[in-house]
Amino acid sequence: MNVASEPAPVAEDAAGRIERRWALVSTGIIGLLVFLATFAGARQASLPQARVETVDPRTLHVAGEFIETNLGSALEPDGSVTVRIVGQEYSFTPQCIVVPTDTLVTFRAASADVVHGFLIQSTNVNLMLVPGYVSTISARFVAPVESAMPCHEYCGSGHQAMWARVRVIDRNQFMKLAKEHRRVSCVAE
Repeated sequence: MNVASEPAPVAEDAAGRIERRWALVSTGIIGLLVFLATFAGARQASLPQARVETVDPRTLHVAGEFIETNLGSALEPDGSVTVRIVGQEYSFTPQCIVVPTDTLVTFRAASADVVHGFLIQSTNVNLMLVPGYVSTISARFVAPVESAMPCHEYCGSGHQAMWARVRVIDRNQFMKLAKEHRRVSCVAE
């Protein structure tokens, strides 16, 4: 038995210990990042939006911003357009919205009863209408077009029939209509 012929395991043990430490440190860092991402996601999901406007869905049509005479497209003093819409089972009011091209259009929508979806097809306008809250999104339309506006959140047995239209018209034509009518709609057109 020759003891001197066996190599010394000291170098392998030191390298193995260092490798195990770095593996533990890496696993700990990954675990910490997963924990922080989970915590941040759960916290964000449990909090309301940063800017929340509330409205009483029981008096939506009777008082405040969303009374029936205030719905539709309105020209603002700064040249932008504000569109106010109410979703209720199983329709949108107004049923047809007219907006201009090349203008900042702000959609303000509320629900009178249950959760509804507000989607203008072929655009990035997509909102969820939750009772008690005002949903807001802004958009610009570049060309005249008529788009469908379906409810994309299941709201009950008549959900499939909940559609409206958005008609984008030339800016000059819209300005002419806005001078003649306080609220522009497909009826005024």
